Amino acid sequence: MATVPRMSNQAAKSHILRLAAWLSPAFPIGAYTYSSGLEYAIESKLVSDKSSLENWLADLIRIGSGAVDGSLFCLAHRAAIAGDRDTLGDLIEWADALRPTAELALESAAQGEAFLRTIRAAWPHDGIEMLAALSQNKKRKPAYAVTVGATCGFHGIPLDDALLVFLHALVANLVSAAVRIIPLGQTDGQRVTAALESVIVDNIEMIRNRTLDELGSATPIIDWASMQHETQYTRLFRS
Repeated sequence: MATVPRMSNQAAKSHILRLAAWLSPAFPIGAYTYSSGLEYAIESKLVSDKSSLENWLADLIRIGSGAVDGSLFCLAHRAAIAGDRDTLGDLIEWADALRPTAELALESAAQGEAFLRTIRAAWPHDGIEMLAALSQNKKRKPAYAVTVGATCGFHGIPLDDALLVFLHALVANLVSAAVRIIPLGQTDGQRVTAALESVIVDNIEMIRNRTLDELGSATPIIDWASMQHETQYTRLFRS
C-alpha cells in the first residue's frame, strides 16, 4: 500500500511562521481600518454587548460573508495547488461580483491588493506573479480571500490549517473593532473570540466543501448595516 508523504518538520514550522505573519494584525493591509458594517450596527444598537457581538459574528461565519470568503479561500487554494489559471481568473471575477455593497467591495479589493503587493516583495513565487497578471488582465483587484487562499496554496500550506487561521483572523479583527467602538472590555473581547472557536470548527466542513455555484449569503441586516455606514455621520472605519 502506498504511503502518504509526510511534511518535513522544517516545512511544517515554516508554514506556521508564514500563517502567523500573513494573518497577523501587523501585516500591512490596513485591516484595522475596516469593520464590515459593524460600526453602524453598533451605532444603531443592533450590537451593544458581548452577547450581541457574538451572535452577529456567528451569523457572519455560518451564513454570511465569512462563509463566502472562507469558501473562496478554499477554491483559490485548490486552484493554486493545481496551477489552474482559468479557475483563478474566474474566482477573481466572481469574488468581485459577490460583494453586496460598495464598502464591502472596497474592503475586499483594497486588502487583497495590499496583501498581494507585500507577498510579491517578501515571499515571491511564480504563482503569485501569475495571480497578479490575471488581476491586471481582468482589470479587477483580487479579493482578499482569493489572494490569501491562492498564496497559501502556492506555498504549499495545508488547506485545513490555513482556513482555520484565516477565519480566526477574520473574527479577531472584527472583535478588535468592537472593543474599540462599543466599547467592550479586552477580556470580554477575548471571551467572544473563544466562544467563536466552536462556530468556526462546526462550520469548517460546510465552508470547505461548497462549490462556486453554491456561494451566497443570507445576512441582509449585515448588508444593510454596511449600506448605512456609507452615509454614517461619524465614522472611525472605512467600512
